Amino acid sequence: MVEIVRSSVRVLLAFSLVLLLGACSAGGTAGLNSFQSPDGRYAFLYPTGWTRVSVSGGPQVVFHDLINSDETLSLVVSEVAKDVDLEALGSPEVVGERLMSEIIAPEGTGREVELLKADERQAYGHTYYDLEYVVRLNDRDRHELATVVIDRGNLYTLATSTNEARWKKVKGLFERVVNSFTFLI
Repeated sequence: MVEIVRSSVRVLLAFSLVLLLGACSAGGTAGLNSFQSPDGRYAFLYPTGWTRVSVSGGPQVVFHDLINSDETLSLVVSEVAKDVDLEALGSPEVVGERLMSEIIAPEGTGREVELLKADERQAYGHTYYDLEYVVRLNDRDRHELATVVIDRGNLYTLATSTNEARWKKVKGLFERVVNSFTFLI
């Protein structure tokens, strides 16, 4: 009888360890789905429950939350000279300010934007600039995270956005999304 109890305890401990290890390894992508470009060049994660929408004349890829439809993820791809690297465009702050004044809140839009954070990181053999903004609209404030990277003559800007009221709830999720952007080829 004692041997059966010991054997049961061992099985229970082994099963618990498997569950614990599985939870730890999945923690980085829990609640996220993978998106890969049709040409296999790049990939990133996006939140589970979000759907892809088509936008003509705008970002190359757009996803939004089905429940909180003002939560979005977009990828803009712009051509740059083949020999240009991200550092040649300026520091993270300079690129963040330029993105702010030319894309997020150009003159005449009525938007006010504040660049809260601009950091540089190295990942997957590339330099990334990670940017954080607060965007003030007439009727509400929004929070945006973006990452900017150059590869083979293209500037990629992956951005996530939500209303300020939900920011604290989705901050970690959005950080995982923008940090997941990678090149496959």
